[in-house]
Amino acid sequence: MVPRLLLRAWPWGPAVGPGAPSRPLSAGSGPGQYLQRSIVPTMHYQDSLPRLPIPKLEDTIKRYLSAQKPLLDDGQFRKTEQFCKSFENGIGKELHEQLVALDKQNKHTSYISGPWFDMYLSARDSVVLNFNPFMAFNPDPKSEYNDQLTRATNMTVSAIRFLKTLRAGLLEPEVFHLNPAKSDTITFKRLIRFVPSSLSWYGAYLVNAYPLDMSQYFRLFNSTRLPKPSRDELFTDDKARHLLVLRKGNFYIFDVLDQDGNIVSPLEIQAHLKYILSDSSPAPEFPLAYLTSENRDTWAELRQKLMSSGNEENLRKVDSAVFCLCLDDFPIKDLVHLSHNMLHGDGTNRWFDKSFNLIIAKDGSTAVHFEHSWGDGVAVLRFFNEVFKDSTQTPAVTPQSQPATTDSTVTVQKLNFKLTDALKTGITAAKEKFDATMKTLTIDCVQFQRGGKEFLKKQKLSPDAVAQLAFQMAFLRQYGQTVATYESCSTAAFKHGRTETIRPASIYTKRCSEAFVREPSRHSAGELQQMMVECSKYHGQLTKAAAMGQGFDRHLFALRHLAAAKGIILPELYLDPAYGQINHNVLSTSTLSSPAVNLGGFAPVVSDGFGVGYAVHDNWIGCNVSSYPGRNAREFLQCVEKALEDMFDALEGKSIKS
Repeated sequence: MVPRLLLRAWPWGPAVGPGAPSRPLSAGSGPGQYLQRSIVPTMHYQDSLPRLPIPKLEDTIKRYLSAQKPLLDDGQFRKTEQFCKSFENGIGKELHEQLVALDKQNKHTSYISGPWFDMYLSARDSVVLNFNPFMAFNPDPKSEYNDQLTRATNMTVSAIRFLKTLRAGLLEPEVFHLNPAKSDTITFKRLIRFVPSSLSWYGAYLVNAYPLDMSQYFRLFNSTRLPKPSRDELFTDDKARHLLVLRKGNFYIFDVLDQDGNIVSPLEIQAHLKYILSDSSPAPEFPLAYLTSENRDTWAELRQKLMSSGNEENLRKVDSAVFCLCLDDFPIKDLVHLSHNMLHGDGTNRWFDKSFNLIIAKDGSTAVHFEHSWGDGVAVLRFFNEVFKDSTQTPAVTPQSQPATTDSTVTVQKLNFKLTDALKTGITAAKEKFDATMKTLTIDCVQFQRGGKEFLKKQKLSPDAVAQLAFQMAFLRQYGQTVATYESCSTAAFKHGRTETIRPASIYTKRCSEAFVREPSRHSAGELQQMMVECSKYHGQLTKAAAMGQGFDRHLFALRHLAAAKGIILPELYLDPAYGQINHNVLSTSTLSSPAVNLGGFAPVVSDGFGVGYAVHDNWIGCNVSSYPGRNAREFLQCVEKALEDMFDALEGKSIKS
């Protein structure tokens, strides 16, 4: 199972997606058509972004061995060192030289982009739990706007405004500002827009601003992952103007853009959604959506049968829809119910292959569930933040709005699929598999209220490092060992960057965790504080290196991919049990923080692992954990809380209780 590359953005802030050139404003540039009107074109920096560096092979090997050190005993470590030495001086050196040469021939992209798409699209596991994560929105601050119909209308209109703003080149480019007083100003924007695209990145760099890659963005809309034998394909049709709506497993479509590309009147959209919400059609006996949760080869075969049974046109409408809006018929009970519903639901009311599903429950609880092969959390997070801001600050309709008087029976088309016995059997099998798998997943969450970012920064500690240290201590307390840990980090500062791995388990975290968990009475609060400072400092170095493309995971992955592509026998380094172990990520972790996000989550990436979504807020720390049988998420969270309590005690000079 591959590690999930969810939500950790560029380590200092959020990040950004291309393709289409900026388009001139259509006649529909009236009020309410756009989210914003950037004077700097959206893709202005894309051509001049720096290229993702390929690390030196010797640096990759050093970093790899440093990450292996806390996971291996001395004998195992010596063996792994030998494998590394012979790799570095032999086949690894040859592969590295070939990778560098290949990279020089492909200056339009990054060395990881192709292999990364291959990895995702060739995976045959179900996308549900194994790949797709979710992010849940905070409620609308004005409670009456959380009515399902009102929120669904406002979210849909804001999402289409985002689409139009992006395609018109009016979306602000995604830029990380190290000195916003100098670079995030109207004066700078007026100047930089006249600098040619081939040089614009350098202009931003001069004022300490870092534009981020936006090449993934065009896949946000009108896009679907299509199942194919052995390797899936990404499909995008940006001419389509309709929205796909799922309710009770039934499929509906209607246009949200008119023939001139203008957004259909929000009151008409509201009327169509009201019509769908009041449709008394029963749920289908064989809900088609289950098929998108299947093994990819199984689904590819069944999709072929669907096409040949007269469903080609309907499938095309599903695949090309701007996005999928899922209207659920029940309210959300609590955060655990929220996570289960937004991560997988009951399988009937999601199209898991769409680039994203916007899910809105009966009580207005809303989330984005997204397919992961086309892009990473940073692109989705930008969309998420803009849609939340727009739908809450400039909502298209109010709770008092009267839906337009329009004949939705004509405008809204219900899609009916022709199902053969073979397809019905396939759907039944998919449902049984889905239900059995979902029963094995446990999710639990906790909010640690004693403090957060503000307190930790005063102590000169990295908040992310402290959260990661808590996970190391928790696992040690619960299971008595240090295991492979994965934290994703965006490399969007580079052209076609994806992610790099931060490896939070280190000799420093191991030493510190053992001191806190096994022998707290033998250390003074000052000594424990000092160990925390060491961990924080080292974690900061790892994070910065990863963001600059200087990890080891992607480099070793690309070399392995190249060896396979050239038919070279797999080098010994990759056959070493230690390599298998460090890539068996028992702790898969990902963080994000945004005023729009309530919580995010994903499943473990291995059967004996934990999926840990977390956020360090100003004055509290939130953690959302998933597990399968054999691991206990609730108990792990109790150990995380204990670890945080102990660290806060040590920082306040108190003694630690065992």
